[in-house]
Amino acid sequence: MCRIFGFRSVMQSQVHRSLVSADNALMQQSEHNPDGWGVAYYVGGAPHVVKSVATAVSDEMFRHVSGVVTSETVVAHVRKATQGQLTVFDTHPFQYGSWVMVHNGNIANFAAIRDEMLDRVPPVLRRFILGHTDSEALFYLMLGKMAERCDLERRGYPLEELAAAAREAIDLVSELAGELCEDDSADPLTNNFLTFVITNGQTMLAHQGGKILHCSTHKKHCPERDTCPYWADECERKVEDGFVSHLVFSSEPLLGDNVWEPMRLGEMIGVDWRMQMQRFPSPSSGGRASLSVV
Repeated sequence: MCRIFGFRSVMQSQVHRSLVSADNALMQQSEHNPDGWGVAYYVGGAPHVVKSVATAVSDEMFRHVSGVVTSETVVAHVRKATQGQLTVFDTHPFQYGSWVMVHNGNIANFAAIRDEMLDRVPPVLRRFILGHTDSEALFYLMLGKMAERCDLERRGYPLEELAAAAREAIDLVSELAGELCEDDSADPLTNNFLTFVITNGQTMLAHQGGKILHCSTHKKHCPERDTCPYWADECERKVEDGFVSHLVFSSEPLLGDNVWEPMRLGEMIGVDWRMQMQRFPSPSSGGRASLSVV
């Protein structure tokens, strides 16, 4: 299915290696995900979204965009279509205001439940849905739940409120389409997979919804530790809950200095506007997230 990438950092960074030049970069992954690509990056707090229905590995524009992007927040996606059409409207990332989202998955039996899902989206938001994908419907369903909790335009949107709204949307989709599938290799057209990354440029949240997603918060050894003005101990050690210098999500581990860990089914991980990370265990694990004070 699709492949997704999310990056959030305390400093503006280039992502060319992650998207293009690493041995397992997103561009190489597009050989098996040929149905379009999209990159969203933030400048001055505003998202810039570039999308194409071409295959990233053969699209010079993907190389160009990936080469010039320098940002504190980047989200990218290469698509293998299961729902919708091969149009820019159905290509990720999806955007509303400052919010963007990429999704790797499928809502089972979406055609039959689409109208019921959209009925749960507030009309003021529903009118902005331009495509036909289950992913865009999920995005706007989530936005509706978020708007019930906090102003969507609040730049420092609270991470805990975002996670709670996302969980409500996930639970609603699961009620309509069935429980999340635990087998990443299962038929993508008949099972429910809800793996995504959502951000407004400051707050970022990822959910492992059946399709594998990896997370990195630190490096084995930072090659710039002696020169980087932002270097801190957490750059080279695992943080469970607390401040991090960077947070990266990728469908597949990218070769390099980053230390990667697979997320568990139903787990959410995110950072708030201060780059304080929090883990939200799957409800089935019986765990409860707590915000550490450091």
